[in-house]
Amino acid sequence: MKSRMLLALLATVPLLATVPLPAVAGKAERDFVSKEVEPAIQASGEKISKTCGCALKIDLKIDGFTDVDQLRNARNFVRAVGDGAAGHCTDAPSKAAVCKMKTLEVSRGTSVSFKFAGGKGTATTDVSSYPSWDMIAAQVDK
Repeated sequence: MKSRMLLALLATVPLLATVPLPAVAGKAERDFVSKEVEPAIQASGEKISKTCGCALKIDLKIDGFTDVDQLRNARNFVRAVGDGAAGHCTDAPSKAAVCKMKTLEVSRGTSVSFKFAGGKGTATTDVSSYPSWDMIAAQVDK
């Protein structure tokens, strides 16, 4: 009986090793967020406010980002959103389309995606890529 229990326990060990554990950001990551990511979020928000005439709340789900490279990718995405919106808001219909998005949630996942519903954009970055402005514009312009 004990040997069966031991075999059952040993059989589950490899499965436990594949379960992702929550990441805890270290000093380098916290510093990067405060010095790079937060200013990029603020600058993009200001750029969108100035060029599109509306506010966009950008919410970075920091828990999913485990290292500075992933945070750099998130920062670059946030900058691309500000630049893309500024280039898109050239006429009243385009401004209205962008301004439908009130909140942009940015998280890390295994693939790149963008979804838009009910005033909320949900962007997922992966290790090295992020949604393009074209992906966002295609959703908000509907």
